[in-house]
Amino acid sequence: MLKTLEIKDYALIENITVEFQKGLNIITGETGAGKSILIGALGLLLGDRASSEIVRKGAKKSIVEGIFEIGQNKKVTNFLDKIDIEQDDELIVRREITLKGSNRCFLNDTPVQLSVIKRIGNLLIDLHGQHDHQSLLKTETHIELLDEFCDINNNLNEYLKEKKVLSGIISEIHRLKSNEQKIKEKSDLYSFQLKEIDAVAPVENEDAILEKELNILENSEKLFSLSSQIYTDIYESETPVHDLLFRIENNLIELSKIDDSTKEKLDEINSALESVKDVGDFMRNYKDKIEMDPKRIDEVRERVGAIYLLKKKYGGSLKKVLEFRKKIEEELNIAENFTDKIEELNKKANNSRKKLKELALKLSRIRKQKAVNVAKEIVNTLNYLGISNSSFTINFKTEKNISDSDYYVEIDNKKILLNNRGIDIVEFYISTNLGEDEKPLAKIASGGEISRVMLAIKSVMAKTEKLPLLIFDEIDTGVSGRIAQKVGKVLKELSNSHQIISITHLPQIAAFADHHYSVYKKTINNRVKSTIQKLSENSKVTEVAKLLSGEKISKANIEAAQELIDSIKK
Repeated sequence: MLKTLEIKDYALIENITVEFQKGLNIITGETGAGKSILIGALGLLLGDRASSEIVRKGAKKSIVEGIFEIGQNKKVTNFLDKIDIEQDDELIVRREITLKGSNRCFLNDTPVQLSVIKRIGNLLIDLHGQHDHQSLLKTETHIELLDEFCDINNNLNEYLKEKKVLSGIISEIHRLKSNEQKIKEKSDLYSFQLKEIDAVAPVENEDAILEKELNILENSEKLFSLSSQIYTDIYESETPVHDLLFRIENNLIELSKIDDSTKEKLDEINSALESVKDVGDFMRNYKDKIEMDPKRIDEVRERVGAIYLLKKKYGGSLKKVLEFRKKIEEELNIAENFTDKIEELNKKANNSRKKLKELALKLSRIRKQKAVNVAKEIVNTLNYLGISNSSFTINFKTEKNISDSDYYVEIDNKKILLNNRGIDIVEFYISTNLGEDEKPLAKIASGGEISRVMLAIKSVMAKTEKLPLLIFDEIDTGVSGRIAQKVGKVLKELSNSHQIISITHLPQIAAFADHHYSVYKKTINNRVKSTIQKLSENSKVTEVAKLLSGEKISKANIEAAQELIDSIKK
């Protein structure tokens, strides 16, 4: 839900802050008052592109900021988690456009790319413009809308998981085929390199182990001398450490018999004596094990040198040498068994295609079952909105006989192209006049019909659509009177489950408002600026009366407006 919209220095708007509410928010105003400017500003929060021309004269930059309540919108919160944006129950989306044309975007005061704003905008708002019918007129979105209604995310995720498996197999086949000649050309070199490495046959961490051993072997005389001296100092010198500590121990025993406060030091000297004994015993064993082995030194030096040459030639470390060996061994294996490897991968790809076929057919069955009910509900809504002889069909087709794609399944001996939603290509077809053939939704010409068709589709799809905010810019184009009141009723019903912001010029629709806003111009210091005001109940009646009669309002107009509003409340 959009809680607050703040616009600064945008076109004719100097500084406005609008607090929107739940339910049906209606915006009215005279032609040219700035309603389209307001929609343009909202479009920035959807990621629309903007130029420096929108910056109000005399200002350095335009700012549009929206505060959204997102606590229940899992798609938004999951996306924010994915891009590491701190969040709570509110999300602040801000765009800044400077005179120099630079564009800065922020989510909760964190700078982000425009593409991120677009993705967030698509999860928060569906803006149905007067001439830009957004996603509904894009054929590729029809299947997405239908899938939302069908609630088949689990099935779709299972399909996409298997499609990823197929994609990995196909990528490996392409890699091998593109490298086939290169692998075969290098097979002699790889064979030589493999033999060279295997002649040494190093093992993991062997170089570190050998270098440690060599260091000990090369210093064996010094190690023997030092360890012998330590042992001698402890036990065999003129004043051995062990004997000195033993004498100190005996003296402390005698001392403690006279003054027991020295017993603590007796414990410490006992500990020191034990430690010295441990060191002496260790050094005796250590020096006895030291070997002077010139032959072993030569062997280790030769081994270290051989491994060093491999490291220098194949990567700089023994780990890199072993990784390189594994790689060329695999490449040689492929070169020697290329046909078998390709055949093996093709079998895996075909097995994956069989799984994808079942998953895609299941998705298609669910869609086709639900599509019948969706079409009926849309026709019923169109009838209610005054298009009584309409027909609406959700058409399904597939792309067949694909010769240049590996992403296919075979059905009835024909290759059917796979897409990210299975095998179906979905498009909405409609006829709004008796006897006319159905045509693609995007080709409807009548403005009034487009508006009502869009509203009918929205009202049906919105039962499952997760977008919390729907914005309609003059959804009433081409309708009036009795039909306008029905349009208002449909908007009112939609507002029970969605926040609706609708711009209208018809009193029959404005009368349904839960919250009514008026956009108007005023002149201050010879400058025109657009502003917006939330209307009280009395002001709402006056505004509806203006829509009924024009600028001059009579008592009869006020009474008619009040009667219209009261009739809706009943």
